[in-house]
Amino acid sequence: MIIKAENLSKIYHGITVLDQVSISCTEGNICGVLGANGAGKTTLFRILMGLVSPNSGTVKIYSDTVKPMGGIIEKPALYEYLNAYENLNLFARIQNLKLKKAEIGECLHAVGLPVGRKDAVKNYSMGMKQRLSIAIALLNNPSCLVLDEPFSGLDPMGIEELRRLILKLAKERNIGVLISSHIIDQLQKVCDYLYVMKEGRIINKGSTSEIIATNVKHYTIYAKNIQESVAVRQYAPILAKDSAKISIESKEVTALIKEMFKEGIEVTSFIPELDMDRLFSKNY
Repeated sequence: MIIKAENLSKIYHGITVLDQVSISCTEGNICGVLGANGAGKTTLFRILMGLVSPNSGTVKIYSDTVKPMGGIIEKPALYEYLNAYENLNLFARIQNLKLKKAEIGECLHAVGLPVGRKDAVKNYSMGMKQRLSIAIALLNNPSCLVLDEPFSGLDPMGIEELRRLILKLAKERNIGVLISSHIIDQLQKVCDYLYVMKEGRIINKGSTSEIIATNVKHYTIYAKNIQESVAVRQYAPILAKDSAKISIESKEVTALIKEMFKEGIEVTSFIPELDMDRLFSKNY
C-alpha cells in the first residue's frame, strides 16, 4: 500500500464537494478515478497531494522517500519561456536536488523527450509538456504519482504515447499511479482498478475488468465475412461491413469467438460499449 484515504469530505461555501470518499493505491498499480467535470476529482487529488485540507477524513502515505508523492494537478505548470533542461534544473533546485547535466538528460530520456532540444517549452506540443511535467513530478523518486486529467487536450497519438509511458513507469519503477479522467476509454486501457465518482461520492468501484464486464451494453465484433457466421446470427446482430453489433453477456464472449473460429472466421477485434447510465447509477 502506497496511499490510503478514508472518509474524505470537503465543503466549500456550504456545498459538499467530497462526501465520505475512500480510495487507495498500491505499488506498481494504476488506479483510475472516473467522473464528469465537477464530480470532485481535482479536489480529491488536491487533498491527496496535501494542497488542500479536508473537513474530515484521513490520508495516510506509506513511504519513507524524500518526496512521497509527485503529481500534476489540472494542467502542466511550467516556465514556458525556459527550455526543458532549464525547467528541470530549476524545479530540481526548488526541491533541494542538485542534478548534473547528464542526470537531467536521463530524466528527459526517461519520459521520451529529446535531450538536445534548446527552444522554449512554449513551442512544445501538449503531449510533450505533459511528459516534461511528469519528469518534474518524478524528481526525488516519489512512491506515488498523481495525474489529474493528463490526457486532456492530447491528440490520439499523444494519448497513446502517454498511456505507454504511464504503464512503463508503474512497471519499471514500481510506483503507484492515480489518474483521473472524465472519459472511460482513456482509463480502461491503462488502469488496473477504477473508482467512479458522481457528485462528490464514490458510487462504483472494482477492477477494470470487472467494471467493464458488469456494465457492458453491447459488443462490436470485427471480422472479415462476419455476415456469414451462424454463431453471430443467433444474437440478432446489427451488421455492417466486416462488423456486427450484438448484445451478449461477457461470460459468453470467449465461447462465441471459439465458435466463429470453427466457422473459419477470424475475429480481429472485439470492442465493448459500456452502458454509462448503469455505470453511474450503482451505489456502493
